[in-house]
Amino acid sequence: MIDVEEARRLVRQRALRFGGVEQCPLGMLAGRVLAGDVVAPFGLPRFTNSAMDGFAVRWEDIEGCTPECPVMLRVTDDIPAGSSASGQLTQGTAARIMTGAPLPAGADTVVPFEFTSGFEGEEVTVFRLPSRNGNVRYAGEEIPEGERVLLEGSVVSPSEIAVLASLGYDSVSVCTLPALSIVVVGDELQSPGEGVLDAEIYDSNSFMLQAACRSIGIEPCSVRHAVDDRVAVSSALAAAMAEADLVVSVGGISTGEYDFVREELERLGVSQHFWTVAQKPGKPVYFGSRDGRGVFALPGNPVSALVCFMEYVVPAIMLMQGRAEPGRLQAVLDSPFPADRKRYRFLPGRLREEDGRLFCSVTEKIESHMISSLVGSNCIIECSPSAEPLPAGSLVFCSQLPWAGLL
Repeated sequence: MIDVEEARRLVRQRALRFGGVEQCPLGMLAGRVLAGDVVAPFGLPRFTNSAMDGFAVRWEDIEGCTPECPVMLRVTDDIPAGSSASGQLTQGTAARIMTGAPLPAGADTVVPFEFTSGFEGEEVTVFRLPSRNGNVRYAGEEIPEGERVLLEGSVVSPSEIAVLASLGYDSVSVCTLPALSIVVVGDELQSPGEGVLDAEIYDSNSFMLQAACRSIGIEPCSVRHAVDDRVAVSSALAAAMAEADLVVSVGGISTGEYDFVREELERLGVSQHFWTVAQKPGKPVYFGSRDGRGVFALPGNPVSALVCFMEYVVPAIMLMQGRAEPGRLQAVLDSPFPADRKRYRFLPGRLREEDGRLFCSVTEKIESHMISSLVGSNCIIECSPSAEPLPAGSLVFCSQLPWAGLL
């Protein structure tokens, strides 16, 4: 049995080896992680253009104009956005120009139309001076050609997508999203909506974990149910490993007479990195790998399963994508925390902010089979072994659940 920090270290060490790279189209990039730097193939703006609707002019033609002494220019061109100038500006002329249109040769300043007699007619009167070279966006002033605009490991948001589109990229290389398969184990499990016999229960774990995966952008590629039979367990695990980069099984991983998962993983050639961690709940959690694919086997009690998923599976998924591990927050306990004498303890809780500080409290129901303890929780609070409860006012670490905000 190892401690929690060693389990985290092993997941961090091994998960980095699982990820791959793929090309992803622009429309599907949100939330993905760049697998390499992005370099500007040309400067932005791509050409010198107008920052205003108005008139492109030569500064020397309008210098010194005032409302009392305006300047009249002949309008020789009309340049809407998407069009180019028909010729070069000469002395005493101006070009009607719209925002984003290329500045004509010979022009160095744009006069906003508000400073003029307006767009009508073949002549324009300038009543007020802009700054010299004003209202002009110069080619490459925002992003020079060849500049690294986005760095490897960046998480793509709508902002990054806008930059990529502006630079003409229709796809970029990203870290692959791991294909994840779920296997739930147990004779007693039935799907919701079906009838149950006296000794049967409804399967909550597979639905909980599917939803948890989706909350971090992962759509499980399959969900299988295996009864407590060696052949059934082995077959389900083998099928999952054949199609997925990461397999998450739930149940059948303890030391009971019908707990076959660990033995069958060994038969299937999975190398064990750890099994049993000094924590409560979730002590019998398992982590292994085979041929670059990761396998987590979680305990069957729902709170144990969710705690282990959050503490080990989610960091692995993030690292496989090239993302940073989820950070832990520090908060002040509102009420005592029932620490365990020998094991690191995790409990669902409620995290809130007050006057710029974080406070947290443990849910009332604290046993690992009590599914309802998760309702209303937005974090998992953790505590090192202690002979006494951790008193209110103590500072503790907690992990925010990815689908929940602060209270």
